Amino acid sequence: MVDISGLRFAWPGGPQILNIPAFSLQAGERIFLRGPSGSGKSTLLGLIGGVLRPPAGAVRILGADPGAMSGGRRDAFRAGHLGVVFQMFNLLPYLSVVENVLLPCQFSERRARAADARGGRRSEAERLLGRLGIGGDLLARPPGALSVGQQQRVALARALIGAPELLLADEPTSALDEDTKSAFLRLFLEECEATGSSLIFVSHDRTLAGNFHRTVDLDDINRAAA
Repeated sequence: MVDISGLRFAWPGGPQILNIPAFSLQAGERIFLRGPSGSGKSTLLGLIGGVLRPPAGAVRILGADPGAMSGGRRDAFRAGHLGVVFQMFNLLPYLSVVENVLLPCQFSERRARAADARGGRRSEAERLLGRLGIGGDLLARPPGALSVGQQQRVALARALIGAPELLLADEPTSALDEDTKSAFLRLFLEECEATGSSLIFVSHDRTLAGNFHRTVDLDDINRAAA
């Protein structure tokens, strides 16, 4: 699913923050990725997701190299195969909650077909949101009318719709209370199991690690941290 080799990355004018000789994620595998703040976890997710291009080395997803693609092809690849939960959520303020969740289906025929096969796109969006405690008149509201925790749950539903092969989650439970966090994680892992999606889950909450196939400390694979 993910194959990294010789990856190096530094922000312009700054020191090298990633030097990863090799890392891989197998199809269907769920990884808990941890590391201190500023260690490069979010940057690594950006490189895997094709938001950033590696200046050295390769990051291959499903056998493809997004870094070698044009901007348009890279965006289309990400929309079709990846579901991402960003730290800042990146919900569109001029769309309703349910319209935000449906966005990936507008940009990917593969994900649209997958959602249709599970009862229809809107029905699937409402099912995911309902499992996260968001329904009724909340569906028609703009995301800015929701609490931060509710927005985080909307971002998860958007990432899950259409059964993407790879899910990237950057601190996805940071704004949730304990009860909501449990429901959030249960849905996340059940959907991964049902669709066979692979998952890289970044969090500071070490109590969650036991829910994953493997725990990876970024410092263990990143020579720049040595």
